Amino acid sequence: MIIEIKAPTPGESITEVQIANWLVKEGDFVPKDSEIAEIDSDKATLTVNAETAGTIHLLLEAGETVAIGTVIATIDTSAIAPIELSPAPLAEPSPINNPIEVLPKAHKEPSIKVTPLARKIMEEKNLSGREVLEQLGHTRITRQDVLLASSPIINQPVPTAVSREIERKKLSTLRIKLAQRLVSVKNETAMLTTFNEVNMSQVMALKKQHNDSFKQLHGVGIGFMSFFTKAVTIALAKFPQVNAMIDGDELILHRYADIGIAVSAPKGLVVPIIRNAEALNLAQIEIRIKELATKARDNKLTIEEMTGGTFTITNGGVFGSLMSTPILNPPQSAILGMHNIVERPIALNGQVAIAPMMYIALSYDHRVIDGRESVSFLLTIKDLLENPTRMLFEGNDPLKVLLGI
Repeated sequence: MIIEIKAPTPGESITEVQIANWLVKEGDFVPKDSEIAEIDSDKATLTVNAETAGTIHLLLEAGETVAIGTVIATIDTSAIAPIELSPAPLAEPSPINNPIEVLPKAHKEPSIKVTPLARKIMEEKNLSGREVLEQLGHTRITRQDVLLASSPIINQPVPTAVSREIERKKLSTLRIKLAQRLVSVKNETAMLTTFNEVNMSQVMALKKQHNDSFKQLHGVGIGFMSFFTKAVTIALAKFPQVNAMIDGDELILHRYADIGIAVSAPKGLVVPIIRNAEALNLAQIEIRIKELATKARDNKLTIEEMTGGTFTITNGGVFGSLMSTPILNPPQSAILGMHNIVERPIALNGQVAIAPMMYIALSYDHRVIDGRESVSFLLTIKDLLENPTRMLFEGNDPLKVLLGI
């Protein structure tokens, strides 16, 4: 029986996909449910699995774009799975029949003959017969040989060949859609960026002190992203306008925080969502980040896991970025950029001190968020990260909470 494999639909509103890569070859026998291809849509990369076992016949080339439902391959179920024969064990060689190991004879160095005039020049130029032999390759050394061996030309490195070849590569559907979205952001929003810096000493000290016990208890280590995510959810509750977005002539204000975490995946940048992050503690956030990052690296993210989101965090610091202006993730109105942590001299309590500092950036749509809100929001993030215990009290001073003032 011949079974047709059709291009699946990755989600609503998607009408075509691209065959990104075949994971099998023409004529291969494929087991049931094995992965046979990767497909790209304008939102994600997904895998296609074999519906049944059999011999596969590929109908399209990698890189082709087809409509949803197009037959991309067929499987002949009448084929018989190949039998894998395990190799016979090698017989142990008998000690009596072991071949005698013959050691190579010692290498005999060639005899070098040097003419008297050549020897004199060699002494003047501080050259040994061995050096001349290695450069010229013959054992009888004359005056001309010594002059040639001592010439700077012979010691110059051979120029490497240069290339002016180019390679043309078709853009994936995901990359094309990403490019269109980025251009539309610049053209359709009033994007501005405000900056600040954070002293990461307290967070780093907390991480160093408790990471081992935290990992033993929860199975994940303490990362900086969970602190930033928690700080963002608290700041969004104080400044709901930053968690809003424009829909036509209406402004949508979200009473929850679905935080997108920008992740570099093999196919490009993806932004999986941590739903209701405001209700999660640090451990729950870390576990969810690890799950989503692993799926992103393996191209296993679903459309649902990347759809929505009210605010995004991106970390250019993992690549060494010191400062940048992150671009909005539409239709969201703001995005927070983290950067590299660098030890720098700062003024601390009237003294110059060295501290691990990070620049942070908030890009925002000025149509939705005013300057006062954007700056205050970023200052709240800074305050929470420099005083992480305040996250336990939703950003309030623990002492004031205790005193009820």
